[in-house]
Amino acid sequence: MPKSKNLIFSLIALSLAGLLIAFMLLRDSSVVLSPYEFHKKLLEAKPQSIVLKDNELSFSTYNETYKVARDAINLSELDPHIAVVVAQKSGSFLDEIGLFVIIFIGVAVLIKAVSLLFMPPKPQPKGLDINAQNLSGTIARKEQSPMIPLEQGFEPHFQSAITFRDVAGITQVKEELFEIIDYLKNTKKYQDLGIRLPKGVLLVGPPGVGKTMIAKAVAGEAGVPFFYQSGSSFVQIYVGMGAKRVRELFMRAKAKSPSIIFIDEIDAVGKARGGTRNDEREATLNQLLTEMDGFEDSSGVIVIGATNKIDVLDEALLRSGRFDRRIYVDLPDLSEREKIFGVYLRDKKYDFNVNEVARLCVGFSGAAIASLVNEAALSALRRQSDVIQKEDILNTKDKVLLGKKKMLSFSEEEKRILATYQSAKALSAYWLDVDFDKISLISESFKDIDKELVSKTEMSNKIKIHLAGSIAVEMLYNQVFSNAKEDIAKAKQIALQMCEDYGMGKKLIADSSDVAEILEQCRKEMQDFLANAKPLLERLSHRLLEQERLHKDEIKAIIDEKYFS
Repeated sequence: MPKSKNLIFSLIALSLAGLLIAFMLLRDSSVVLSPYEFHKKLLEAKPQSIVLKDNELSFSTYNETYKVARDAINLSELDPHIAVVVAQKSGSFLDEIGLFVIIFIGVAVLIKAVSLLFMPPKPQPKGLDINAQNLSGTIARKEQSPMIPLEQGFEPHFQSAITFRDVAGITQVKEELFEIIDYLKNTKKYQDLGIRLPKGVLLVGPPGVGKTMIAKAVAGEAGVPFFYQSGSSFVQIYVGMGAKRVRELFMRAKAKSPSIIFIDEIDAVGKARGGTRNDEREATLNQLLTEMDGFEDSSGVIVIGATNKIDVLDEALLRSGRFDRRIYVDLPDLSEREKIFGVYLRDKKYDFNVNEVARLCVGFSGAAIASLVNEAALSALRRQSDVIQKEDILNTKDKVLLGKKKMLSFSEEEKRILATYQSAKALSAYWLDVDFDKISLISESFKDIDKELVSKTEMSNKIKIHLAGSIAVEMLYNQVFSNAKEDIAKAKQIALQMCEDYGMGKKLIADSSDVAEILEQCRKEMQDFLANAKPLLERLSHRLLEQERLHKDEIKAIIDEKYFS
C-alpha cells in the first residue's frame, strides 16, 4: 500500500511538473518593444512577414519574438516588401488557469514533501539526477537571463547616417548645440565642475528648415540613444493614455541615459492650458511638465522640442528649468543656401554656378532646396542626361515653390495684354533696382528682397511694381482688366504694413487716409515713368510676346540697345 501511494504521488507530481513545463513553454515570452525600437528591429532583422494578432504586431527571428501595440504603428509606413499576416484571435485559456495551476502544483509538492517524511528516501538513478539537473538549469537560465536593450552593441541606423556634416547652413545653431553634444559625450567632466545638463532645447522655426534633422544630427554626433515622438501621438481620447505614454517614454530614456528625447510638433500637446477645456490634453501636458522638472530626477535625459508656433505654448513649458534654451532656426540666407546646395549636390553631376542659382532661390527652405535638386535631376533624366544644368533648375524652381499650375490657353488679344502687363512690371523692377531673375508671359518671378532692414523707398518701389502692370494696360488699351487683382491686393498690403507696423505714414498712428495717400503717390509716379518710357515698353512687350520668357540680362540688353544704339 505505501508503495502504491508513493507511486500515485510520484505520478501526480510528474504530471503536474509536465503541466508546469508546458505552461512555461506555451506562455507568451515575446519581447515588447516601443514603436521606435520595433522599426529599428525591422530594419535589422528584415523579416519576410509580420503577424497582426489580438491588436498586436509581431515578428520572429531565429531566437526571439518581438511585438508592439497595433495602434502605435502606421502600417502604411512599413516596408511594402514585408507581408502583413492577420491571425485569428487566440483564447485566453492558459491565462485564466495559470494561477490555478501554480497553486495546485504548490499543494502537490507540499503533499509530496509530507509523504516523504514518513518513508525512507529511495535512491534515484544517477542518470535521472543528471537529467533533472540539466532540466532545472535550463529553466533557471531562461528565467534569469536579462533582456538585452535594443541599442546595446550597435548604433541605430540614423545615428550613423546623419551628423552635422549632413546639415548645412546653420552655423549659429551648431554653436549652441556643440556644448550639449560635448556634455553627452563627456558627462563626468561637467559633473565634476557642478555643471548640470540643460533640461530641454526648443527649436523654433518655419516648416522645412531642418529642425528634425538637427535633432537627429545631435544624437548622431553624441552617439546616444534617440527617442522620437510626435506631439500628436500623446493626444488620446482615452483618459490617462497620454500621460501614460509620456511616463513610459521618459522611463525608457532614463534607463538608457544619457539619451535624447525628440518631440516633434510639441505644440500639439503643449498648448496653453485654459480656454477650450480638454482634461486629457491638460493631464498629458502636466505629466510632461512633471517629467521635465519635477521631484523625480531626469539627469542624463535631454528633451529637444520642435515647433513653428511658440506663441501657443504654455508658459510653464517655456520657463527656465524645462526648456532652458530656445534656438531660432530661420530660412537660410545666400551663403547658407550655397552650403545646402553643396550638401545635396555632393553625389550628383552638375554644370552651373551654385552661387548664381542660390541667388535665384530667395525664400527657399532646406527642404525646398532638397526637393529642387531632386526635381532638377529628374528634369535632366527626362533630357536623357546625367548632368544637371541651370535650365533644369529654372524649369523646376517655380513648381517646387508654388506647385504645378495648369497651363491656360489665351487668345492673341489676351497675350498682347499680358505681354504689356508683365513688361511694365519687369521694366519698372529693372529701373527701380528691385531684384528678379526672369519675367514670363503667364507668371512673374519677383521675390522678396533678402534683407533684414528695408527702407521706405524700397517698400514704395515694390508698390510701384505691383501697380505698373495695370497702369500700363490702362494707358495703352484704355481699359483695366481682372488680371491685376493679386498685384493690387499685394500693393495694399505693403502700404498697410508701412503705415501700421513701421510708422512710415504722415501720422504715427495711421488711418486709412495714410494708406490711400501712399498708394496714390506711387500710382502717380508710376504713371509719369511709364508715359515717358512708352516706346521702350512697347519694344519689350513685343519681344516678350515672341519669346514668352525673358531673363534679366535679356531685358538689360533690350534697354541698352534702345538707349545706346
